[in-house]
Amino acid sequence: MNTSERASAPVLVYGATGHTGRFVVDELLRRGVTPVLAGRDAERLAAVAPDHGLEVREVGLDDRDRLRRAASDVGAVVNCAGPFLDTAVPLARAAVGAGAHYLDLTAEQSVVRELYRRLDAPARHAGVAVVPAMAFYGGLADLLVTSVLDGDTRADAVDVAIGLDHWWPTAGTRVTGHRNTATRQVIRAGRLAPLADPAPTRTWSFREPLGDHAVVELPFSEVLTIHRHLRVGELRSHLNAAPLQELRDPTTPAPSPTDGSGRSAQRFTVEVVVRRGAERRRVSAEGRDIYAVSAPIVVEGAVRLLDGRGAGAGALAPGQAFDADDVLRALEREAPDFRVCR
Repeated sequence: MNTSERASAPVLVYGATGHTGRFVVDELLRRGVTPVLAGRDAERLAAVAPDHGLEVREVGLDDRDRLRRAASDVGAVVNCAGPFLDTAVPLARAAVGAGAHYLDLTAEQSVVRELYRRLDAPARHAGVAVVPAMAFYGGLADLLVTSVLDGDTRADAVDVAIGLDHWWPTAGTRVTGHRNTATRQVIRAGRLAPLADPAPTRTWSFREPLGDHAVVELPFSEVLTIHRHLRVGELRSHLNAAPLQELRDPTTPAPSPTDGSGRSAQRFTVEVVVRRGAERRRVSAEGRDIYAVSAPIVVEGAVRLLDGRGAGAGALAPGQAFDADDVLRALEREAPDFRVCR
């Protein structure tokens, strides 16, 4: 499929019936892109499809030929089905084999590592892009760091701080948390290194209204994506402690909708501080609902790949695949309540 054919091709959404998958389907429709609903549960897919009159493709992950056929006439595959430890490599392999781009929402470092290792050469050969972590966790920080560097690729140190006023986890988040037991990595002296145990803590002064919070060093997939295309001496990623306690509490409820789009009331801030020599730059992104905002992020990536605005083929980081400044400006237009503060 060439670029002109991809521009009008549908997008396969795997995990379309899940919490975030539904946001992605709605965002594609809002952007005028036809989604194809895919997943492992035929009954759940059939229950969602009549809402929009969309095509449904029921397919499991253990049938490579069927997966590849499911992706054979689409321009891109967006994987919303966690744990991505199970779904990412089979779906990315199927997409690349069918000549389609692949994007996902993973926060899991080991998933990003495996996609970069296994799919880079096949994707380059097929002329398509594999872009994991094009979402709130991973992609947003990567785009912010890339934007702050303003065309440079080097930094002495980068700090990423994520502040949430609450974390109401989905069932998928809880399952992933139990499964994601790999040692988390950071960047030290320009190389990937294991996170210290116990993880370091400190106080972070977020922009108001969040203000000062105790944070713990908790790296997500942004470490792997940033290391993929930028030369950073030290990278530390932090999350404020209060929502982490909510995540670990089995009685914390799932997110509940507070508007017609299904978004929860949760507010977030992602702050990035980049140091080069004596120069220090800071930028932040603010918005509402970490699950809902992942939809415009990944759909913006998919649309750009479909119309040929991606940076090339291979397994790529978000800030490597796309013009970071332009994507952030687009998100301010397309994502409700989202803004970048410099």
